[in-house]
Amino acid sequence: MAEAGCGLLKNTVEKAAMTYKALSQVGHYYKLLKRISRFLRNYGADLVIVCDSPSFNFHVAKAAKKAGIKTLFYVAPQLWAWAGWRIHKLRKYCDKLCCILPFEQQWFSQRGVDTTFVGNPLLNDLLTDLSKFKKKYSSFEPQEGFKLALIPGSRAAEIESLWQPMQQIALRLRRKYPGATFVAVAVDTQRQKLLEAAQIPGFECEYLIDAVRDSACNSDFTLVASGSATLEVASAGCPMVVMYQCSRILWHFLGWWLIRPKYFSLVNLLADKDLVPEFMPYFSSIEPIAQAVDKLLQNKNELTRISSDLIDMVEPIAKKKARDEVAKIALEMLR
Repeated sequence: MAEAGCGLLKNTVEKAAMTYKALSQVGHYYKLLKRISRFLRNYGADLVIVCDSPSFNFHVAKAAKKAGIKTLFYVAPQLWAWAGWRIHKLRKYCDKLCCILPFEQQWFSQRGVDTTFVGNPLLNDLLTDLSKFKKKYSSFEPQEGFKLALIPGSRAAEIESLWQPMQQIALRLRRKYPGATFVAVAVDTQRQKLLEAAQIPGFECEYLIDAVRDSACNSDFTLVASGSATLEVASAGCPMVVMYQCSRILWHFLGWWLIRPKYFSLVNLLADKDLVPEFMPYFSSIEPIAQAVDKLLQNKNELTRISSDLIDMVEPIAKKKARDEVAKIALEMLR
C-alpha cells in the first residue's frame, strides 16, 4: 500500500500475532487505536475499509461510527468458527461486509449483515480453468525420490512452533526415502533468516521467498501451516498435511469450547469433508504426522484423487476477482 502512494499511520505487519501470543501486544495496539481515533476525529474520511483482524478492527469501526464515517469490512471475521456472540458488534459497526469464503455470504446475511462474496485475493491472478494443475501420480514412486515443500507460516510465532517439527518430519521421511529433496518457503528475507537460524543438524533445503504456490506446483507433497497458504497450495493441486500448534492447556480448557467448526483447516472447511489430513492443534509428537504423510506417499490413487479434488474445490472460488469486486463496492459506497 505504501508503494501505491498510501500514507501509513503505522505498519502493523511486524507486530502480527494470534491467540494467546497477541496478549503481549495489547499496549501497542491500544496506543495505535487512540492514534487512529484521533485521526478520524480531526481529519475525517469518506470511507473506512478495515481488513481482517477483527479484535482490533471492531474498535477501529467503532471509532469510525462515532465520527459518522461508513465502514466496509474486507475479509469477514470468522464468527462462524468461534466467538459467534460478537455478531452484534458486526451488525452495529459494519455497513458492508466483503467476504472471501463462499459459505460466509449466507451465514452473515442470515444474521442481519449486508454481505457479498467477492472471491479470494489469493486467487486474483489465476485463470478460471485450473484443470492443468491436477497432478497425476500414476508413475510416482517415492523410493525414486520426490520433492517435499515445507511452508511453516509467515508469523514468527508460527515459525517457532512449526519449523523444527517440519524439519524433523522431513528427515524421518528421508531416512526411508533417501532421494527426497526439500524446499522451504519464507514470506520475506527476514523470515528466511529466521528459518536458516533454526535449521537443525542434518537438514538441507532450498529456500524460496514469497513462492507458496510456485513451490507447491513444483512439489509432490506439502507440509503447510494452517492459514491462507493452504488455499494457495490447493490451487496448485498439491496434496498436503496441515499443521497448527497451540498451548495444550489453553486448548483443553478453552479451545474445544470456543472453536466450533466441523473442520479446522481452510481447505477442509471449503471442501466440507476430510480432503487433507489436518493436525490442528498439533502439540508435540510428530509421529502421527509423519505416518500420515508416509501413508499418502505410498498411495498413488489417493494422491491423484486429492489433487483433483483440490482443483475442483478452488476453481469456482477463482472465478471472482476480489480486487475488482471490492473496488466496485467501495466506489458505490462513496457515491
